[in-house]
Amino acid sequence: MQKRWMKVLLAVIALVIVVIALIPFFVNADTFRPMLQEELSSTLGRKVTLGHLSFSLISASLVAKNISIADDPAYSTSPFLQAKLFHIGVEVAPFLFHRKLSITHLTIDSPAIQLIQSQDGKWNFSSIGGAAPTPASTQPAAIPDLTIGALTISNGSATVSSLPATGKPFVYSKVDLSVHEFSFKKSFPFRLSAELPGQGTLQLDGGAGPLSKKNAADTPFRANLVIKHLDPVAAGLIDPSKGISMVADINSQVESDGTALKSTGRIQAARLQLARTGSPAPNPVNISYAISDNLDTRTGQVSDLAVHTGSIAVHINGGFRRTPQAVLLDLRLAAPNLPIDQLEQLLPAVGIRLPSGSTLQGGTLTANLAITGPATATTISGPVEIDNTRLTGFDLGSRIQGLNPFGSTRGGTAIQTLRTNVNSSPEITQFSNIYGSVPSIGTATGNGSVTPAGALNFNLLAKLSATSGIGGMVSQAANSVGGFLGQALQFTSHAATNSGIPITITGTTTNPSIHANLAAMLR
Repeated sequence: MQKRWMKVLLAVIALVIVVIALIPFFVNADTFRPMLQEELSSTLGRKVTLGHLSFSLISASLVAKNISIADDPAYSTSPFLQAKLFHIGVEVAPFLFHRKLSITHLTIDSPAIQLIQSQDGKWNFSSIGGAAPTPASTQPAAIPDLTIGALTISNGSATVSSLPATGKPFVYSKVDLSVHEFSFKKSFPFRLSAELPGQGTLQLDGGAGPLSKKNAADTPFRANLVIKHLDPVAAGLIDPSKGISMVADINSQVESDGTALKSTGRIQAARLQLARTGSPAPNPVNISYAISDNLDTRTGQVSDLAVHTGSIAVHINGGFRRTPQAVLLDLRLAAPNLPIDQLEQLLPAVGIRLPSGSTLQGGTLTANLAITGPATATTISGPVEIDNTRLTGFDLGSRIQGLNPFGSTRGGTAIQTLRTNVNSSPEITQFSNIYGSVPSIGTATGNGSVTPAGALNFNLLAKLSATSGIGGMVSQAANSVGGFLGQALQFTSHAATNSGIPITITGTTTNPSIHANLAAMLR
């Protein structure tokens, strides 16, 4: 008896399997293609074209071979999205017995997506969902009342470009997007991940919606953004010739109400370099920031951008403006009485190179700088002052040609004060109103410049100290030597301490050539 019931059960199971296998052959799903194309086109506000449709009872879905979603004709005649496989989940019973389509989920496999931004800042996806006005009306179309249990994009690619083209397109690969309870009229949670050029990764988790009626790009959202191993040069975001590079990890919170975009977070930048004449910082640099961006005016504010090194931070704030060609900055940097010992690792990153074998020890740096112009080609200007530091490993006195018999600053060069006004552009860095006080030598004033290659061109007037250092040695020599030589030394000592000695500095930042023009002083 038991064996007979077992055979009956096996027969029923076999029958069910056969029925499931045969249903797709009796259901001509492709007859739904025109209706589905029309419904999707109406919902998205874009022409949607589907390939042949088949029905899978196991996955409870219609499967389209090929899908294409048209772009906004103002941006491109090529598809906004195209993929070779599109799964449309449906409720099985209404579909089989009433020929009714009730969509439960949508899955797009390996799509290629084109994202294009126009010169005025608008995107080609702004009119998605019927958000664009019809030709006969200036009012936005009604937002479709549609809810889908799940919307999934897997293993996609997204190419970001501009119109007109201003640079190489940026390509995201392995794009995965999952949205639950997607709706045009309500908020919904989402998760987005992608790989960036140069081996970087991106993950964005949060919620968005409802869809903006005016511009889909202005849809409110709130999310946490995590980017790993962002290399702007390898990714093609920054031209290598600009001299700006890093490998950054970013963790930030991003929020938009549709008009204002706000972001706060932290950046850990390894191998940071900020100038063409610079070299990568030896240790990672931590940066915290708080910025806001007006999406309509394309202007923003940097509430605070703090570059941390050791236990101190250099603070930057101000504004910026986005244009099709570049992001234009108008920022201010404040560095009040910061310990040089903790700042020294940042000096190579901003292109400040000390003479070979030397380092700065002790003292403070004060700077109040304006940072203006394109973000990748800024001009930095303002006063800089260094106080009470020592340039170890560099004997300034003995390096002054023309004063060599008297010059020596063994143990390094103590600098009491060094101040100047800096104006640094990609073409040249100029120093004006230089004033330096070196107790072992005296004081110096003048102007100079440094090229991007590090070539020096300084003209200074040095006044030697009459009682100490080199000036004191010249005075002692004059007192101990008689005759014409003694008179010459007396004159030299008087002129050096009162009128000053012209000094030129040439060579390079790592190997400067310093020359005292005694002949010009004696004329």
